Amino acid sequence: MPPTFLTRQGFDKLQEELDYLRSVKRAEVAQRLHEAMEGGELIEDAEYEAAKNEQAFVEGRIQELEILLANARVIEENEKSDVVNVGSTVYIREGDNPEEIYTIVGPAEASPRDGRISNESPLGRALMERRAGDTVKVEAPDGAFSVRVIKVG
Repeated sequence: MPPTFLTRQGFDKLQEELDYLRSVKRAEVAQRLHEAMEGGELIEDAEYEAAKNEQAFVEGRIQELEILLANARVIEENEKSDVVNVGSTVYIREGDNPEEIYTIVGPAEASPRDGRISNESPLGRALMERRAGDTVKVEAPDGAFSVRVIKVG
């Protein structure tokens, strides 16, 4: 399985979620299941069914996080380089539009609204290994466009 790129902050956040699910949420769901089982006929009990569904979700998320974190490669956002890599902050401009600023992160942390794009997204993939001054063609689902790399931070 290929590595998952995470910032230190993203790694810590996912680790906290995993710890919470293991220590708190599992116990809460187990208590709900226990109470639902004491409530009567299990076949017709909606609370029991809801608790079983929640248990499946929690266990699935725990497994997902364990795999994600086991394959994680922590990147340092503060590493300075003149080449775009995961962890880089990139200043770009499309045509005459205002400058946009993005930090390249792994897919698990991508949030374009917050300026964090995945290295696997069309824009992120196109920007990888580029330098300030490069013009990059981006093949996106809505069609191709070009951006100019203004600065790599």
